[in-house]
Amino acid sequence: MATLLLRLAAPLQSWGIDSKYETRDTGKEPSKSGVVGLLAAALGYRWDVDLKFLNSLNELFFGVRVDQEGELLRDYHIAWVKGEDHPNVTHRYYLSDAVFLVGLESPDRAYLEKLEYALRHPVFPLFLGRRSCPPSMPLVLGIRETDLMSALRDEPWQAADWKQTQIRKALQRKTMRRPVSLRLVTDSLPRETGGGIIRDLPVTFNPAHRKFGWRRAVVRQNVLIDISPMEVSTVRETEHDPMAELRGGD
Repeated sequence: MATLLLRLAAPLQSWGIDSKYETRDTGKEPSKSGVVGLLAAALGYRWDVDLKFLNSLNELFFGVRVDQEGELLRDYHIAWVKGEDHPNVTHRYYLSDAVFLVGLESPDRAYLEKLEYALRHPVFPLFLGRRSCPPSMPLVLGIRETDLMSALRDEPWQAADWKQTQIRKALQRKTMRRPVSLRLVTDSLPRETGGGIIRDLPVTFNPAHRKFGWRRAVVRQNVLIDISPMEVSTVRETEHDPMAELRGGD
């Protein structure tokens, strides 16, 4: 058993599951359909790809660890359509500054290697839920020789440097307790109870008749990571001199 790990981070992400008409929502973590779409784009699959290729991606055991919760943002749009006497108003929601660790488990390591290569050499542009959300690097963390749950529990914390500094300072001041708890969302195992079901298993991405099936109940847990507090003496303010470029760095 092996697990491919991805780090999904960007200024903006959007993982809609139940968007309708003028309101385009986002989940609090990446959807499986969104990650399958990311993989399909990397592999070069088009909108009308044969279902058997999507099934190979859908069958991957999927999980997400929320390393940095995103801030919910709303983008208010007004668009005038030719021939209409009033504008169309839409509300589009995004996650700002979120970081997720995504795991994809498979007994077929060769298939995971194929996915890893495709993500490093994508056929089509990659984005995190919407075309306006390109991923930050690194996107691919590599393949771990272990199961999904172990990989998600053992991988080092992937939060941004500024967030890690913020948390470590809070631990040093004792305004937070150790260990730190991170949300974990995964597909359920066979015959596992609890959780719920989500309609984010892609059947077709064809925009003319996009269709999704139901994913097995997800299991929501907390992963505890032991983060060391930051010592006061190691805290440094970031140096910033806006005139350095004009002086040639002198």
